[in-house]
Amino acid sequence: MGAKAKYIWMDGEMLPSEEATVPFMAPALHYGLGVFEGIRCYETPSGPAVFRLEDHLKRFLDSIHVLGVLDFKYDLPTLRGAVHATILANDLSDCYVRPLMYMAEGPLGLNLDDQRPSVGIAAWEWGTYLGEAALEKGVKMAVSSFTRHHPNVSMTKAKITANYANSVLAKTLAKRSGFDEAVMLDPQGFVAECSGENLFLVRAGVIYTTPRATILEGITRDSVMTLATDLGYTVVEEPISRDQIYIADEVFVCGTAAEVTPVRELDFRTIGEGRRGPATQAIQQAFFDVVRGAGERSAEWLDPVKAEEPLKA
Repeated sequence: MGAKAKYIWMDGEMLPSEEATVPFMAPALHYGLGVFEGIRCYETPSGPAVFRLEDHLKRFLDSIHVLGVLDFKYDLPTLRGAVHATILANDLSDCYVRPLMYMAEGPLGLNLDDQRPSVGIAAWEWGTYLGEAALEKGVKMAVSSFTRHHPNVSMTKAKITANYANSVLAKTLAKRSGFDEAVMLDPQGFVAECSGENLFLVRAGVIYTTPRATILEGITRDSVMTLATDLGYTVVEEPISRDQIYIADEVFVCGTAAEVTPVRELDFRTIGEGRRGPATQAIQQAFFDVVRGAGERSAEWLDPVKAEEPLKA
């Protein structure tokens, strides 16, 4: 995962990481009552810039709303300034940023209204999630025996910490079985997403991805769909079965951590030519051009890191 964070922003204070602690009796530790975001900052010719920061922070606030927290004191501009301050305090350019809202105080009951939320923000160096070589060679995946959450069992549009036990079970089983990642099906048996990525397939020049109902609506997913359209591809959202992946010309996954990574094999079946295909390569190149400041949408999607004093709520 790379070097750990040196400093962490905790409720308006920048603390050394060893001092940024959470009480053992915090309800978040016992019940998974928290919300997080995954955000990347990239080095560009003009200095470090955060990819779609406001969109990520809006989803962070939306997730908190979906969880049901009624009294949350931080707004988007405050959080944006805190993200910038955290990156600068850690003297980072290319890095991963993790805001976390967690229920820090209150009785160990099951009523959110009795508890108080806190916010921490960390930043650290983190390379390509599925491995640098995977960006070209692709990864091996398996369909998981664990089903993705039913939308009436857990809120699939929110990055709630407790939701990720589902992902951990699927990812760990895949790794122990010799795969790099897991594909997860929805309760109806159609493809939902991976343990931490959204999925796309290419067939006869058309790009397909799963509907939004049971998935986390990834910001990288939205970016990929926009870039694919910019490149002239047709992008279709429709239900996908696992065997449609088997016979696809190309498959790739995307996410903040994974960026844009091709899939070369699913369930011991080779996908297409067994390597990164031309559509995947074109979208991958367009994505990295944008995040490095050289794409047509760079000005729209990059937030240059500035020394701003974050407001203390």
